[in-house]
Amino acid sequence: MAKSFFCAPSPSVSFKFREASFDLLTDCLVNLNKRNKDNLNSLSKCSGNFKDKRLMEYIFLMTKELRLDPLAGYHAVELLQRFMVKHLTELLTTPTPQGAAADQPESYEDAVFDKLKEKFPLIVFSCVQLASKLFLHSQIVDNNTAVRILHSVGHSVSKQTVLESELMVLKGLEYRLNAPPNPLIYVEILLEVLGHNEPSIPVEQLYELCHHVLQFVSLQRTAIYDSLLETTTQCVNPSREQREKFVTVTEDCMLLGVGVITVATFILCVRKFEQVVGELSHITGISARSISDFANVTLMHIVETSSSVTPT
Repeated sequence: MAKSFFCAPSPSVSFKFREASFDLLTDCLVNLNKRNKDNLNSLSKCSGNFKDKRLMEYIFLMTKELRLDPLAGYHAVELLQRFMVKHLTELLTTPTPQGAAADQPESYEDAVFDKLKEKFPLIVFSCVQLASKLFLHSQIVDNNTAVRILHSVGHSVSKQTVLESELMVLKGLEYRLNAPPNPLIYVEILLEVLGHNEPSIPVEQLYELCHHVLQFVSLQRTAIYDSLLETTTQCVNPSREQREKFVTVTEDCMLLGVGVITVATFILCVRKFEQVVGELSHITGISARSISDFANVTLMHIVETSSSVTPT
């Protein structure tokens, strides 16, 4: 499965670079940077909990099956993360219903999770469905398609149930579907700025490779960020406090974007690596050391993963 899965990401439309004006690029970059900072300043303790490897792979495969733009898959992950944190918080802070056993304080919490477990596959699909509607050049998942796909994977639901789930997620997100932007948007904008500043950089080829690198980082998220934490702290067993502070790094889409581009650069044209690191540092204000650390850790995991795969 892994072999066919990793050949999946290919944009449904060709992304054209070097056509945006300087003023437009400046506005986009400033806006992207502001939204990234706003997101980092409002992180919850549960940030990243719904970016589990198996869950993200499930969403990526669903996106591929539905022939959606990869942007929709990454955005669905962000929608799911935001909705589930808010939804669970509301469920678990609701007063315990009368009749719940006083001597079993965990019974109500268990009941909440059991009920949510039944709805979760449909909630995930609703996030993908909503994400598909944000990218008009991509195929939109209507309710007929939703019912057919869900039936094919063993979930017998009606169109009414699909609609109710979509509305529940939409209301839970307070109809705010574009905040924050997803990681692939950061990659696209940064590549556009990079191509504008350095015409010699082959951003068109890098863009294709960035899809694969971003997908790899997303699926190996825990391992990569654990290694990056060890590199940053110079500690094999970082403390709880260090891990809590590091959450802002794991949720930093700007760092993720520059890291993905530098890894792709190393793979595609290693001679441009230092130049790209320097330029991306200049564009984003992220230190060259931080960008290089992210790239080195990711490349290490790519090599380890490749060496552990036995030929078929």
